[in-house]
Amino acid sequence: MSRHVAIVTDSTAYLPERAVRQHDIVLVPLTVVIGDRAWEEGTEFSARSLAEALRKRRPVTTSRPAPEVFAATYRRAAEAGAEGIVSLHLSSELSGTYDAAVLAARSAPIPVRVVDTGMIAMALGFCALAAAQAAAADASIDEVVAAAQKRAEGSSAYFSVDTLDYLRRGGRIGTAQALFGSALAVKPLLQLVDGRIEPLEKVRTSARAIARLEEIAVERAGVIGPVDIAVHHLAAAEKAAGLAERLHERLPGLGEVPVSEVGAVIGAHTGPGLLGVVVSARPGGA
Repeated sequence: MSRHVAIVTDSTAYLPERAVRQHDIVLVPLTVVIGDRAWEEGTEFSARSLAEALRKRRPVTTSRPAPEVFAATYRRAAEAGAEGIVSLHLSSELSGTYDAAVLAARSAPIPVRVVDTGMIAMALGFCALAAAQAAAADASIDEVVAAAQKRAEGSSAYFSVDTLDYLRRGGRIGTAQALFGSALAVKPLLQLVDGRIEPLEKVRTSARAIARLEEIAVERAGVIGPVDIAVHHLAAAEKAAGLAERLHERLPGLGEVPVSEVGAVIGAHTGPGLLGVVVSARPGGA
């Protein structure tokens, strides 16, 4: 981390490893606990193992990084020559990660700006990439924060789940529980609104849910102009790849569409069968 503003985010960004290395982004892992074992997200524990545990209804919980983990990360950035840090994290409505980072920032040896992006998955990842690109262009710490916030403002996340059971169990469903109740025969479409998971639509079949995700992404791209798109899934790789391919065909000028399996922190609350699309306005409209 030789540049003067270092970029830190957390493992729920689900950034491609190539992008992390290329842009020198530091990932702080959240933790998943299955039974009596704790795992760092993105390291020892695979999404396949998570999906199997969820299907077997084994107890799965998640936890934020300890403030001490962030403190150590910030110290290492300072020792590597950074003069400031921008630390970008998933919505504080969904996790205590932001709060832990804020606590650590108070004792950091260099200035740390902690940003609650209000995002999850690659909606957060695109914010981190925007911040890293600004930092690489020698932007000030305030300009780096502004670049990330602008990207967050232009990003949307939509997803379908096979059942609301996992979201309800984890307390992450918000008002969707009241809307959908116990109507588990439908396939819920959800969206991220003000950092919270909220209902969008309900459809009758998985095929219709996938078709609607595709239409929503195309419609959103038509409203906000040139975009970047990412597709996420849990134990639904073939469906995710097909969705990404169709979006690439339907949106001229769209670059690579990363497809990634979500990790345990999000997967534990959505369950196997999750399919999601992130649509993010490209900086500068280019």
